[in-house]
Amino acid sequence: MEFGFVKVATASIDVKVGDVDFNKKSIMTAVDDAISKNVNLILFSELVLTGATAGDLFYFNNLSTACETALKEIATTYKNDEIIMAIGFPFRTNGTLYNAVAVVKSGKILGITAKNYLNSNDLRYFSSAKDVEKTVEFCGEIVNFGGNLVFEVENFNAFSFSIDVGSDILQILPPSSICAQNGANIVLNPNSFCETVGQKQYIDRMLTAYSEKISSAVVLSNAGKGESTTDAVYSGYGAISENGKILNSSTLFCGGLTISEIDTHYLENEKIKKSTTFSLKETVKKVKFSINKNDVTLTRKYKKTPFIPENTVKNDTLSLILSMQANGLAQRVKHTNAKSLVIGLSGGLDSTLALLVAVKAVLSLNRSVKDIVGVTMPCFGTTSRTFNNTLLLAKNLGVTLKKVDISKTVIKHLKDIKHSFNPDVTFENAQARERTQVLMDIANMNGGLVVGTGDLSELALGWATYNGDHMSMYGVNASIPKTLVRELVDFYAENSKPKLKSILKDILATPVSPELLPAVNGEIAQKTEDIVGPYILHDFFLYLFVRLGYSPKKIYEVAKYTFNGDFDDETIKYWLKTFVRRFFNQQFKRSCVPDGVKVGTVTLSPRTDWKMPSDASSRLWLDELENL
Repeated sequence: MEFGFVKVATASIDVKVGDVDFNKKSIMTAVDDAISKNVNLILFSELVLTGATAGDLFYFNNLSTACETALKEIATTYKNDEIIMAIGFPFRTNGTLYNAVAVVKSGKILGITAKNYLNSNDLRYFSSAKDVEKTVEFCGEIVNFGGNLVFEVENFNAFSFSIDVGSDILQILPPSSICAQNGANIVLNPNSFCETVGQKQYIDRMLTAYSEKISSAVVLSNAGKGESTTDAVYSGYGAISENGKILNSSTLFCGGLTISEIDTHYLENEKIKKSTTFSLKETVKKVKFSINKNDVTLTRKYKKTPFIPENTVKNDTLSLILSMQANGLAQRVKHTNAKSLVIGLSGGLDSTLALLVAVKAVLSLNRSVKDIVGVTMPCFGTTSRTFNNTLLLAKNLGVTLKKVDISKTVIKHLKDIKHSFNPDVTFENAQARERTQVLMDIANMNGGLVVGTGDLSELALGWATYNGDHMSMYGVNASIPKTLVRELVDFYAENSKPKLKSILKDILATPVSPELLPAVNGEIAQKTEDIVGPYILHDFFLYLFVRLGYSPKKIYEVAKYTFNGDFDDETIKYWLKTFVRRFFNQQFKRSCVPDGVKVGTVTLSPRTDWKMPSDASSRLWLDELENL
């Protein structure tokens, strides 16, 4: 649990309605299985000890007594185990019956919570636990009982949970919403809804929407096999959702455990980001206990390319992103009354995407693509492949093309400052700054606006020449990481006519390079990923660092797990150190970036989502990696 991961399980077991002893044994079999898989917390379905469909059998006192005996035996059996169990049962106290859940750990009943909001069927048997907060005698000990209990681990306080019983979670203001505001990061929902067509899809939408709303995890365990099928069937559906995403879910009617790891540190961080001055007045009762921490082996999936949309919505999302970029640029063009758009074309991915977006923008304004001025500026490192692709792309799209060979100008400049012409940083940046000057001056000559081509990955790493390609009048790729740039260009290619598709596919196959060092035998001599590292790793680091708030050590462990077989541990560590060092050292470039459209949840604009001092120290973060 070093990184805040808690392994949780939902359990769908065989029950016999009214047979508490049989159900107890089924529960214990599932608990044994969960322990063998190092589960920290297991959730059973609503009223699992009796069966949720027991009906008027709930009235019988011997059923309630059998439940108390069973829970005492379960607690005693696992008194030397760390697993936390949430077990539903009908709880009878002081002449009142509740639809309750007992939380059991290490031989003790930690607390009992019960359903707050009762439907017409519930009202036949149960009373509401809303506003109830007291202690009761149960299983020979004094136990906390109430409708708003938060169970909090004292020595791991990010691990805290509350329970919404059944349809409580569907209320306008579920009990867990108050509990979440009072520290609960996990919501358990033991349920017993019958299966109908479309029910699973509805439940998934509810879980994802609600978990995101309260920045928590929601764990659902539904009644299943063995429940009475008098008028319905029960699927035993189990699902684990975390802040808007389903981490794992079961197949209907299959039973068994559904397991995943909830990242409580991430959820706590999300709550801090969303915190407001508004506070719900209702209070909760906290039940505190301790656990022995253990290492959690990850089974949950992390996408290697977190910025790329899921396949089910991929095309629609990529189309939307292109539209967002184009609309942002079109608004800037209208506001400034720009007569033209000026773009430096290199034959690479970033400038290609910027050009495609510019075409979409001017067409949306009912203007000619001739208003786009593509400028190719060959110099020492330009290869015939990238130069020819620039010409072909501009011609196919019908934009205005200008060629400005900057080599003589750069040579004169280097002579003027008495440079040795060694291929050092000055040699490279002189070219980048000259290109920017050319673009700015051409824009002035044409009443134009310089469209920036730099992407989010380059901003994160500071892989841009200050006051060179770092500068523009509007950056359409400012929140598009390199992995997503590639996907967008490929998407555009797949939806283009054969000739344009062929050009774009060759651009996609060209190594990423600023082409600032002289070519070798006509080939690109300077490959960006050889210098700063693989973009697939850096984009992964960026997402986990900025969006999820992970520490370097946690990023390293998750990256090792995710890229196992793709990169060895030392390679991941090396490039992660590079990422952290450059991310901190290059903040000064991000503090003054031009405007640029935001398309996703991660952006490094100092005016929107990312505010960081330019001189912040990276020591704490780098020391963490050095001590691995």
